[in-house]
Amino acid sequence: ETVFGTCLPSGICPARRWPAIPPPGILEGMPQSQQEQRVHGYHADKTVLVKRLHRIEGQVRGIEKMVEDDRYCMEILTQVSAVATALESVALKILDDHVNHCVAGALASGEEAEAEIKTRELLEAVRRFARMR
Repeated sequence: ETVFGTCLPSGICPARRWPAIPPPGILEGMPQSQQEQRVHGYHADKTVLVKRLHRIEGQVRGIEKMVEDDRYCMEILTQVSAVATALESVALKILDDHVNHCVAGALASGEEAEAEIKTRELLEAVRRFARMR
């Protein structure tokens, strides 16, 4: 079950027609030693990021209530803009951590293939952000 209701084992939520966020056990098939080694750049800020995301979730629920209560359009749009800005802030923090941890680590490792993969991922992330603007 997700915040959006019950979903099928395939991850599809019939009420919403989009895949659910994967459950926390997504790493179950990976050997324990690999799970322990996998530390992402945002790991040190994980608690702060989760708190921010919970706040954003509350804002989205507030927007839903505003629509249900037939609030004025401009009030709703102001809140939608605030949520978009908050999400962008979270994304930029994760991107910053990715550059300073994952990409920098791959470049420093001397493993050319890994550095190329991380560089390609970074460029794709930047392209996605550029399209959002």
